[in-house]
Amino acid sequence: MPTRPSLGLLALAAGLLACVFTPMNLGAPTIAPALPTAPPHATATPLPTAVVPPGGFDPTSLAELYTRVNPGVVTVYIYTNLGPPHNASVPTAQGTGFVIDAEGHIVTNQHVIEGADEIEVDFPAGLKTWATLVGTDPDSDLALLDVDVPEDIIVPLELGDSDGIHVGDMVVAIGNPFGLSGTMTLGVISAIGRTLDSERTAPGGDSFFTAADILQTDAALNPGNSGGPLLNLRGQVIGVNRAIRTESFTVAGDAASSGVGFAIPINIVRRVVPALIESGHYDYPYLGITSLSDEAWTLKTLENLGLPADAVGAYVTCVTPGGPAERAGVIGAGPCNSAGLAAGGDLIIAVDGAALRNFPDLLSYLIRNTTVGQEVTLTVLRQGEEVEAVLTIGARP
Repeated sequence: MPTRPSLGLLALAAGLLACVFTPMNLGAPTIAPALPTAPPHATATPLPTAVVPPGGFDPTSLAELYTRVNPGVVTVYIYTNLGPPHNASVPTAQGTGFVIDAEGHIVTNQHVIEGADEIEVDFPAGLKTWATLVGTDPDSDLALLDVDVPEDIIVPLELGDSDGIHVGDMVVAIGNPFGLSGTMTLGVISAIGRTLDSERTAPGGDSFFTAADILQTDAALNPGNSGGPLLNLRGQVIGVNRAIRTESFTVAGDAASSGVGFAIPINIVRRVVPALIESGHYDYPYLGITSLSDEAWTLKTLENLGLPADAVGAYVTCVTPGGPAERAGVIGAGPCNSAGLAAGGDLIIAVDGAALRNFPDLLSYLIRNTTVGQEVTLTVLRQGEEVEAVLTIGARP
């Protein structure tokens, strides 16, 4: 099963909900009140793109890529106050982060800094500094830090385009697995469009919201890699390493890489980070339905629901009372707290004319193409007939 490879240092649905496996994230553990928070800026600007040094470089040279990129990859240490009687602040976990602009903003995972009282950032050049928290996004599992260091220490990484990624593309991960700083691994994109549980529970508290459009890679990821960059062979960041799926464990009980890792696509980072700088949070599109995961869409499920064997789309298992979907007339199979899977729910087969194969397709479309307050048209299969429902996108509660 997927696991959260957190490297501990102290031994002490779109508002859509899915029955998806629970991943294990790759870094550390809602931020303690003592953690300093950077004041939000008045406005947010698009994320800058670093300029490739003049003279170019050989994209096939992994050694050159590492030399150029590694200075912008940092180690993130989490300190937690143990409380009485000592009230000592000690390092409890470690992850990875990377510099995204000349202002000193650093991206990492939200789960890496969760529960931190203080955050230390160590640069490959040797400088260590305390970081302030700008904001977090538990839905995508992103956190944005800010550091005040000399300009020559800041090496922003160039951001790529995750929409142009294909299965089979070669990728590189740089991070700090097991505390081994500056480790590089090589692999391929093994799948796209995966879903994972977010870091936030949905209304009712018994399910998690869903993070979509996740990249899957076989580049080795291990505890401590969380928050580090996943790069193409040009050295551009195309994802933020987040989780692994594993059923193997080390002697110490930590999960280890099994060749199935997951990363947040960089185009989600492009949307989220400016909002974190401006307001400290990001609003995800929300329909207010639950649906089946791709893994649950089996022939037996189709037979039980009375659907043809070639049926595709996002099956609505329930509709959240008062949510956008209910107001638009979308029908769920039953109450959201009911056990088992019932027939009679709408099968969403398209949104704004874009055909959907499954639930992850619906999530991906919403995240890539919609914003809160936007009106969309859902095409649903209801009792064998196609019906359209006009829906206004809400914000995840």
